[in-house]
Amino acid sequence: MNKNTDPRWLEWAKELQFIAQAGLTYSRDPFDIERFERIREISAEIMSHQSDLPIEKVKELFCNETGFQTPKLDTRAAIFNDGKILLVKEKAGVWSMPGGWVDVNQSIKTNSRTGRKSRTPDCFAG
Repeated sequence: MNKNTDPRWLEWAKELQFIAQAGLTYSRDPFDIERFERIREISAEIMSHQSDLPIEKVKELFCNETGFQTPKLDTRAAIFNDGKILLVKEKAGVWSMPGGWVDVNQSIKTNSRTGRKSRTPDCFAG
């Protein structure tokens, strides 16, 4: 069988797995859960096809985790403006620097920038 030698297939499969796992973790709507389960299945099919491993083995190795996908790296950014530091109130009611889980295929630097832009008031943007 002629396999695609383009290495991006592995990155695509890992990203689909990441999207599916995050969706399964945070979604409550049964229709969304069904869609994320299918995305996870597609990622396993890609891995199985490209690696010649049986689909059951791929699912055992690639689709067995729950929760936010590992590695579970968390980033925080110290953002200063006019001598003040930006803090955000977490769900647990505690204050912290803005941040969150590092997404798959993101460096800590790019994830921190993306997170800062999505969670920071305009007065701190820059």
